Amino acid sequence: MTKKIHPLLLVCFVLMLASCSSIEIFKENTEIPMARPYQTFVIVNKELGMRGFSSQFLDEMVQIQMQETLEEAGMVYDAKQPDLVIRYNSNEDPRQRETVNNPNPYPYWGYRVYDPWMYNPYNMPRVTTSSYELLQVIVDFIDPARDKFLMTLTGVTEVSSPKYKEKKVRKTLDSVLNSFLNQNQAAGK
Repeated sequence: MTKKIHPLLLVCFVLMLASCSSIEIFKENTEIPMARPYQTFVIVNKELGMRGFSSQFLDEMVQIQMQETLEEAGMVYDAKQPDLVIRYNSNEDPRQRETVNNPNPYPYWGYRVYDPWMYNPYNMPRVTTSSYELLQVIVDFIDPARDKFLMTLTGVTEVSSPKYKEKKVRKTLDSVLNSFLNQNQAAGK
């Protein structure tokens, strides 16, 4: 019986881990469809020295990860005659969230409706505020021959702590690039 429980626990654990960090990908600005697979690319931010993130470390990390991921997929970095121009930037928006902890939402309900002995003035809802950062990684894919957008892919996630920001940026960029590579491979078929 215990051998049947272990695979089930493993599946539940994997599902919990996958649901903890949600990254949503949005596709926008599609001016032309992907008619052919793209083989060469250039990253405009790298060539012109434009920063897409507030942190220089994150900016360099994104450039390196982007180039490595696309080269592993079979594309070639070509700054002279690229098939595809890539530009990225970010939106790092600090926000706050309020959480209401209401231990007894209906203090007067029940058979002792207006009993003064039941009323406790210290039983008021407690509101806590937590800070987080809404992080958007925005990547533009441009066809230089037609000078039009193939697409803009935006990866959106939340960062609750500055020490996890690098990890969240990596995961979000990985999701964006995988989405593009899947569409690029589908255009080749």
